[in-house]
Amino acid sequence: MSKTISQTVRLPRVRSGKSGALRRLGRNRAAVVSFAVVLIFALLAVLSPVITPYNPNVGNVVESLASPSAAHWLGTDDIGRDVFSRVIDASKIAMTVSLLSVGIALVIGLVLGVIAGYTGGAVDGLINRSQDVMFAFPELLLAIIIVAVMGPSLLNASFAISLLYIPRFVRLSRSATLQIKTSEFLDAARLAGVGPLRILWTHVVPNVFPSVIVLAALSMSTAQLAYASLAFLGLGVSPPQADWGGMLSTGRNFITVAPWLVLGPSVAVVALVLAFNVLGDAVRDVLDPRSESTRGAGVPTV
Repeated sequence: MSKTISQTVRLPRVRSGKSGALRRLGRNRAAVVSFAVVLIFALLAVLSPVITPYNPNVGNVVESLASPSAAHWLGTDDIGRDVFSRVIDASKIAMTVSLLSVGIALVIGLVLGVIAGYTGGAVDGLINRSQDVMFAFPELLLAIIIVAVMGPSLLNASFAISLLYIPRFVRLSRSATLQIKTSEFLDAARLAGVGPLRILWTHVVPNVFPSVIVLAALSMSTAQLAYASLAFLGLGVSPPQADWGGMLSTGRNFITVAPWLVLGPSVAVVALVLAFNVLGDAVRDVLDPRSESTRGAGVPTV
């Protein structure tokens, strides 16, 4: 019986619409500019060992707290290190943390959310209660506790930040799975004898993924802010490696005599966070069909 049904019922394939989405994204000037900013920071992260004019971790005490000049565009810090070189070098930490923390949260949250929404019952209840526990803690405080226990490092900070975002991805993935769980094409797949794992992989996940990508794009900015906060408190990478939060923490001690110490990292943090935000909004408009249709009707979007 199942063999006959599988021969007569043609299961629909999910269309990605990548070309149309890219065209719509390309017509958004703000999205193009923000993407260019993110791309510039990504290139700086990759090429920082080559393009930095000075060694970012080695200074000359004789030139400590030198004001901006042709030799040092953003001046030098308290031990004579070139601030401009350190801002460029810190971009690799910023990009790595944003991509790594959000990537971990996306994968784990997507898997748990799809499983919870599709299976339901006790499994759904257990996953939901575990996420409720995570939501009960203040996010930044939880990250501080985790990094303080595990020790300051890039990987530990990324892991701590990812734990903050996993519940968001679980909730969104579960909600999207519940919406398509009773769809006709899933019923057709079940009648055709398709197994649950194959249904999840070929039909559920592709339909849930666009919403998850939107959340990931929007989470990049807050992940960067979270890491900058941890680094400002001394819970980021270990010295002498540069990161923007640590540079701001050091620069505040000399803000009255050398304000240029905080200018570079401040502009870099604001530029990257703003670019991630604008790009995330543009991706949401392109991939979430409800965003444009509900915006004019006054209906809030998830």
